[in-house]
Order: sequence, then C-alpha cells, then structure tokens
Amino acid sequence: MWGLVFVAPLMLADYPPLMLTIGRYLAFGLIALPLGWMDKRALRRLSRGDWLQALSLSLVGNFLYYLLLSSAIQMAGAPLPTVIIGTLPVVIAICANLRSHQPLPWPKLLPSLGLIALGIGCVNQDELRLLLQANGGSAALRSYGLGALLALGAVACWTWYPIRNADWLQAHPQASPRVWATAQGLMTLPVALLGLGMLHLSQALGWPLLGAGFQLPLGPRALDYIGLMLAVGLFSSWLGTLCWNEASQRLPTSLVGQLIVFESLAALAYAFMLRGQWPSLLTIAGIALLLAGVIWALRDGARRRPAI
Repeated sequence: MWGLVFVAPLMLADYPPLMLTIGRYLAFGLIALPLGWMDKRALRRLSRGDWLQALSLSLVGNFLYYLLLSSAIQMAGAPLPTVIIGTLPVVIAICANLRSHQPLPWPKLLPSLGLIALGIGCVNQDELRLLLQANGGSAALRSYGLGALLALGAVACWTWYPIRNADWLQAHPQASPRVWATAQGLMTLPVALLGLGMLHLSQALGWPLLGAGFQLPLGPRALDYIGLMLAVGLFSSWLGTLCWNEASQRLPTSLVGQLIVFESLAALAYAFMLRGQWPSLLTIAGIALLLAGVIWALRDGARRRPAI
C-alpha cells in the first residue's frame, strides 16, 4: 500500500508536489473524522503530550516526508528515489543500533551497507543514462542530482518517524494501533486545511505558490486528482499506518525497519508497470543487491538474538 505513493506523482505529473501533499493529507484527515467518532472514547484518553506527539509525527513523517519524496520523484523519476528510500532498512537499523543497550558490532553492518550501495549505484547509472538520453544537457543532470538530494531528505524524515512512533507505541502497550493511526490522521487535517488556505491566499495576493498557470482548488484534472488522493489517503495513509503501527508494537524497531524494503520493491514494480516496460538487467542487478543487503542485515540480526 505504501508503494502507491511513489507512482501518484507520476500519474499526476502536472500537479505540483505541494498540491499532492496537501491533497493526500486532507483526504487522510477527512477519512479519520468518522473513524475518530467511532473511537472517541479511546481518543479522549490521550493526553495533551500524546496529541503533540501525534502532531510532530504527522508533520515530519507525513507532510515533510511526502513533500520531499514527491518533489524527488517528479525531478528524477520514480526508480532513483525508490531505491534511495530502499536504504531505510539499514539506516533505521543503524540508528536503532546507536540507541540500543546491546548494539550489533559495526563491522557486521558493513557487508550489508556495501551491497546496498552497489545496488543504488546500478540503478542510478541506468536511470541517469535514460534521463540524459530523453532530455540531454546539464539541466537534466541538475534535476537528477536535486531529486537525489530531496530523496535523501525524505530518508532522514522517515528514519526519525518510525523510531519515534515505535517508542510511543511500545511505551503504551495498552494503546490501540488503530486509534493511534486515526489520531495522526486527525492531526493532519488542520495542517492540510492551513496549507490549502495559504495556497488560496498566496494566489489572491498575486504570489501563487503553485505557479501562475495552476487553477485552484482542484487543478486541471479534478476527478483524477480527487480519486487518487482519496485512494492514497485511505490505503497509503490510514490503512498503511495502521498496519505499520501493529507491527511496531509487536516487533523490535531494528527488525520492523528491515521489512520496509517491500515498500521499495512494490514501488519499483508499480513504476515499471506504469512505464509499460521491464527493468533493464542493470536495474534488476541493483534490486537484487538491495535485497541481498537487507537479507544480510536480517541474518546478522537474527544470529545475535538470544534464544528464548
């Protein structure tokens, strides 16, 4: 379900990333309203600190992350940001290892990191060649490089998010992962409405944030935009967050972080289906190296787990 967010910017390539971000989380917040009404008793038990935590998770793990990711995808295409996001399993493991009382020896992490770096190199080389052939010149190269930097920013956001989210869930084992997903959705609604208001205000003042040619409130393909934003808001935001919360409450953060590799694999599959072509042998090799790196990291993590 999370893999869908990587193809939405390609399916709505004529919509600016800010419009995609606001639309997705406006849909998430609206979907959370009736769900919040059904869970109103459990939501009332959340403290002010809990709501502030939900707000910070929504701002960093939802708004900022998706704004950076959708911008990266529109600048560099889907495969490069997807594979950079694919480093999250090891990045999260490293950060969780730094916070652990029984850390994994760092030399054990080097083989998996090396395999993932090689995988990124393979996919990047192939995608850069295709981009230069299609557009040519230094402008395409600058766009590709900026897309890579934005994708790295998205990695930073989504390294912070699962660790902090797991900390809260594991500190509140009695809390419902469904209610916590709904709480985050409810906190996105006022932020999305504020963002939408800023877009209209900037246009009224003659400083359009989306460009002078973009027509608010729904853009050039209103039905496509509404349908895709509702689908992403339901499946990628609320239901995807619910599944992630369920896993985060049951598994160690370093282990659940490894499983996000399936988001990247799904996103790559969607991107190539949207293109109507098979990946090249070099891209397939990059994907295989990425998987090998994660499997290596998982194997070392399993070996060090004590018998129960």
